[in-house]
Amino acid sequence: MHNHLYIILLIALLLLGGNHSSIAAESEKITGTAGTELQVKSYAEFNEPWAMTFLPSGEMLVTEKPGKLLLVSADGRSKVSVRGVPEVAYGGQGGLGDVILHPDYEKNSLIYISYAEPGFFGKRGAAVARARFNQDPASPSLDNLEVIWRQIPKVKGRGHYSHRLAFSPDGKLFITSGERQKQDPAQDWSQNLGKVIRLNDDGSVPPDNPFQNKGNLAKTFWSLGHRNMLGIAFDKNGRLWTHEMGPRHGDELNLTVAADNYGWPVVSWGDHYSGIPIPDHDTRPDFNGPEAYWVPSIAPSGLIIYSGRLFPDWQENALIGGLVSESLIRVKITGDKAEEVERFAMGKRIREVEQGPDDAIWILEDKQGGRLLRLTPLE
Repeated sequence: MHNHLYIILLIALLLLGGNHSSIAAESEKITGTAGTELQVKSYAEFNEPWAMTFLPSGEMLVTEKPGKLLLVSADGRSKVSVRGVPEVAYGGQGGLGDVILHPDYEKNSLIYISYAEPGFFGKRGAAVARARFNQDPASPSLDNLEVIWRQIPKVKGRGHYSHRLAFSPDGKLFITSGERQKQDPAQDWSQNLGKVIRLNDDGSVPPDNPFQNKGNLAKTFWSLGHRNMLGIAFDKNGRLWTHEMGPRHGDELNLTVAADNYGWPVVSWGDHYSGIPIPDHDTRPDFNGPEAYWVPSIAPSGLIIYSGRLFPDWQENALIGGLVSESLIRVKITGDKAEEVERFAMGKRIREVEQGPDDAIWILEDKQGGRLLRLTPLE
């Protein structure tokens, strides 16, 4: 009897162990619309993951929208909560957002996070903070955290925070600031909603920002007339690319140039959700139109300009995650022109896209149970 129990327990332990290890071993093949075959390997699961970044050690930092920052081992088996994350206004599209490293992270250990910040009387707004990351494997923490930027004003509602972050090659911090579903602020010089923001790494304002005669707040603006920008990246020539969700269709990929106005809410390739049409971009050539746009919507989230050697034919292609389209979208960029050339059906909403230190493409699925996936050429 005891021997039988021992055997049953041993089998159970082996099965549990097999299930645990299969998270990292699980893989599948997918084929894009242009015939490219990829191997997709699953490494870990999360609770509403939103963003990720790689540390020099090969470990990752992953944000979960409800307010948790996780230090994740390179194999995905270990996830440790990071202490010192500020309170977030969780709900709707709000919560903990982006995470990036300072360009000199190996010298100063500085990281930057964005999040929806609660305010008074039910109002909320995006905020960006920087902190020193204590990478203690047993008890990692954010130390000396300071808020260096906020959306002005805080407003009611839980949408269109945007708050994606990127450093330019010359060390300036760029922030996408959504128009919080209020539309008109995107054209308002007295609000930083619906803008791309450019700051020094400490939150101070560079004196060479483009708008010097529109008020103090406008001195932080790089561009205006934006809606909800959930992707930002620089190409090898230092040019800034952002994408944004259109209203009812009309998602955009924009080469985002200093001092330009991108037209929201005056023009769009989409229409209002009510069905009321919006004038198309070509009716107002004074606004900067998108280099690529999508009708029907892909609901873009996450963006990289690929620069690795693992996919040599994809050099300088944009890779975009699709939420409603549940896809990874490859866009070929030639000069100032862009067009979708391939789409991979992922079967899940894709929230984040990153290029790993191994030149593989790493993506995060959206929602509860969203997986961390590594994409490589099919062997």
